[in-house]
Amino acid sequence: MSKNINNKVNADQDYPLGTKRPDLVKTPTDKNLEEITLEKVLAGEVKDEDLRITEKTLDYQAEIAEQKGRDQFGKNLKRAGELTKIPDDRILEIYNSLRPNRSTKKELLAIAAELENEYNAVINAKLIREAAEVYEKRNKLKSK
Repeated sequence: MSKNINNKVNADQDYPLGTKRPDLVKTPTDKNLEEITLEKVLAGEVKDEDLRITEKTLDYQAEIAEQKGRDQFGKNLKRAGELTKIPDDRILEIYNSLRPNRSTKKELLAIAAELENEYNAVINAKLIREAAEVYEKRNKLKSK
C-alpha cells in the first residue's frame, strides 16, 4: 500500500471527496462544487470548462486508491490527470497515432517527447515509448 504522499487526503475519512472534502474539489476555472448548480447552468453562468476535472482532483483520487491498495487504479488516475493538460483534439490525434500501423517509431517517440516537454506528462510519455517498443517487436509500426 502506498504512503499518503501529500497528506491532503485520508482514504478512510475523505472519500468520496465531493461529499466529505468538497474544499479540495475545484474546477479548472477555480470554482467550488457549490458554485456548480443547475440554476447557474441554465443561467449560462457555468461553462463547459467549469465541468472538467482537474489534475489535482485526480491526484487526490489516485492517492485514495493507493491508500486502499488499488495501485493500478491509482496509476490510471495519475495518467488521466496528466491528460487534463492536453487539448482534447491533440489527445484524439495521439489516440489515432497509437492505432496499429498508423505511426512510425520515430513519430511515436516524437509524441512522447512532446508529452514530456510541452505538457510535463511524463507518465504518458513513458507509456508511448513502451508502445513504440512493443509495436516494433510485433511489427505494428507504419512502414516508412
